[in-house]
Amino acid sequence: MRLVANMVARRPLPGWAALSRIVHWARTYRVDIAWVIFVLLNLVAMRLVPAWQTVPFLIIWLSLTAVYGFRLWHLGSTLLSVVTVTLATGGLIGWQVLRGKQDADYLAEVPLLAMMFVVMVWHSRRRVAAMNQMKRVSEHNLILLDQQRQFLQDASHELGTPIAIALGHVELIEQAARDHEIAADARVAAAELLRIRRLTSRLLLLASTDAPDFLYLAPVDVEEILVEALHRWNHVPRQWSLGTLPDGWVHADADRLTMAVDALIENAVDHTETTDQIELSAHRDDETIVIAVTDSGPGIPASDVERIFGRFARIDAGRNRTAGGFGLGLAIVKAIAEAHHGSVLVSSTVGRGATFEIHLPATTPGPRQPVGQRALLS
Repeated sequence: MRLVANMVARRPLPGWAALSRIVHWARTYRVDIAWVIFVLLNLVAMRLVPAWQTVPFLIIWLSLTAVYGFRLWHLGSTLLSVVTVTLATGGLIGWQVLRGKQDADYLAEVPLLAMMFVVMVWHSRRRVAAMNQMKRVSEHNLILLDQQRQFLQDASHELGTPIAIALGHVELIEQAARDHEIAADARVAAAELLRIRRLTSRLLLLASTDAPDFLYLAPVDVEEILVEALHRWNHVPRQWSLGTLPDGWVHADADRLTMAVDALIENAVDHTETTDQIELSAHRDDETIVIAVTDSGPGIPASDVERIFGRFARIDAGRNRTAGGFGLGLAIVKAIAEAHHGSVLVSSTVGRGATFEIHLPATTPGPRQPVGQRALLS
């Protein structure tokens, strides 16, 4: 008995269901309902005050334009609204003309305003269609970019294991080979496999720059970064020097920033001779810390400055290039700098070297936080 009572209590009354649907419909079309009421009031004003009917007449057409811009009706609803307003206003004015209370020329304004409104609707619909097309193209491009990024990440991961296995076997062949030619061929194969591994690791890095965990931020001492970089690279036969070093800190990922500095140093090494100079320095510019790598190489032509930070970018200025270069180092520097809300700039004069600068927001020193250990790109 209690179950039957509960079912009866839960069953909505037919009248309440209909009322609920009406309330929902009224909320959905409240703007349209308010506009219809507004038009009816102005039509009444046109009927009762013929001497001032120009004012409510124009207000009706202005309100039609405003409500269309707000609601963007479908074509059928728009045409129905235009025809209804045209007949209603034209009928009242025609009736006043027949009674001799209005000039017949006044009646010509009705189709004129209707035509103007139709032209406005046509242009607005074309604009909306163009915007929708642009949105679809943008969404399609974003999908393609995500697919390409995912493919690059998957390919880099999948290539890592077979490259390591092949490299191990090639090294075993080199060690066991008694023929000098076989050993030499094995060394060439090993070198090429190492280049492929470096390429995949750098492509994976570039593909992951938009990932939420790309950076692990903490206060980083710029002087420490540059001093350690100099210790890592001073075995390369160049004229090394350490310039000015400010007492400055940046809020950065120490591993990623080290990669960026190493990439700039590697670029300087690739494009200089043993007698050329390479200087590491930094300075503070207001709220920005600027890390600079300067070389005395052949410099960069002005026509190449804009594109050297692109992926696989190549320049020709008589600058020698090591066999291990891929044209990805400067792209990695730019990606890391921008991930830190910074930038990378270059200034160069052909024949007088080049200076690459990483601009990062300065911060105050604080307690260090553990950061993930990542292998440096070599």
